[in-house]
Amino acid sequence: MNNSARVIILGAGHAGGTLASVLRERGHTGPITLIGDEPYPPYNRPPLSKAYIQGKTELGALLLKTPDYYQEQQIDLLTGVTASAIDRAGQQLILTDGRKLAYDKLVIATGARPRELPIDGIHLDNVLALRTARDAEQLRARFADHGGHAVLIGGGYIGLELAASAISMGLSVTVIEREPHLLARVASEPLSRFFQQQHEQRGVRFVLASQALELIGTDRVEAIRLSNGDTLACDLVLVGAGVVANTELAAEAGLTCDNGIMVNLHGQTNDPDIYAIGDVSARPLPLYGHRIARVESVPNAMEQARLAAAHMLGQEQPKPEVQWFWSDQYEFKLQIAGMAFECDQTLIRGEPASGKFTVLRLRQGVLQAAECINSPVDFMGAKQLIASQQPLDPARLTDLSCKLKDALPVTA
Repeated sequence: MNNSARVIILGAGHAGGTLASVLRERGHTGPITLIGDEPYPPYNRPPLSKAYIQGKTELGALLLKTPDYYQEQQIDLLTGVTASAIDRAGQQLILTDGRKLAYDKLVIATGARPRELPIDGIHLDNVLALRTARDAEQLRARFADHGGHAVLIGGGYIGLELAASAISMGLSVTVIEREPHLLARVASEPLSRFFQQQHEQRGVRFVLASQALELIGTDRVEAIRLSNGDTLACDLVLVGAGVVANTELAAEAGLTCDNGIMVNLHGQTNDPDIYAIGDVSARPLPLYGHRIARVESVPNAMEQARLAAAHMLGQEQPKPEVQWFWSDQYEFKLQIAGMAFECDQTLIRGEPASGKFTVLRLRQGVLQAAECINSPVDFMGAKQLIASQQPLDPARLTDLSCKLKDALPVTA
């Protein structure tokens, strides 16, 4: 595209906010409009379930850029605004207030929303989910004012982070998980066992292999009925049952969607003038045979922003990155490198009882993913090994006298 091209970014989360900044930093001088449905500038979401809810930080400290930045960089930031349609033929974005904004390139970065459980009572008061700063404000107020018993539906990372925050703020906590172990979709069994033990030692109760069937109450939730036959009294229910990509606008415009807006490595949809990045997109993963996946992480959002910016500006594409993720629970920092697709071997480096160890997951001898607890050196080494895509010696991988980065085979 030329330097005067009009770029509209729909979605002012981490992906959209990063893209607007990167386009300016890399020399685009044309109009950039950044549109967000929240009343705030782009901010960092991961701390919402931890430091923000616990009152250890405020929203201002989470902003990606200062409020003045957007005016200084001539980025037109529209907050509290949503779109109702995309006119592809006329290359216009139609807002819900009736305004029509012309674009040369449109980027959809609308993210995802919490999955709503199809059960009775889900709309009772004190039934909450966490996705936005406003959600987090409500949760912080409930945690601080109500105390009592909180039930969390879903034993994924968000559910466990919220459990850690709630228990630290004096609530009693029960986590309901439909699978027989925690983190079933995203983690190894050793890591699942480790976190379950750590939470149980601090008073969190788990009900596994059971689902919520009904929330009971008159105005506010008072109890939850489970598929195992139990009914638990509660004062607060937090729903962490995954998210749904916000693809409706794209699908109505005829863009290809399948659990996300389908894009190529550059972030382009089936319309070459429309891109999609961040949690809303389903993208190819070059290190995994270009498998298509929707990746929910800040690093992925930032990588896709850089890839899309480079492609729009006609600049050299960055090298594909190893996907990575993190979670903070109590004094434990979990850093995950890679993605564990079709792994056939699991190795443990170190001793879980020490609170510092790494779970390595391999496929045909090639490292696919590493789950590192309080092991930043292992995490950095694992990223190098995953990027290499070379077969490795299991004995060297588990030898603590050998740094992970040194486990690559020596080539002549």
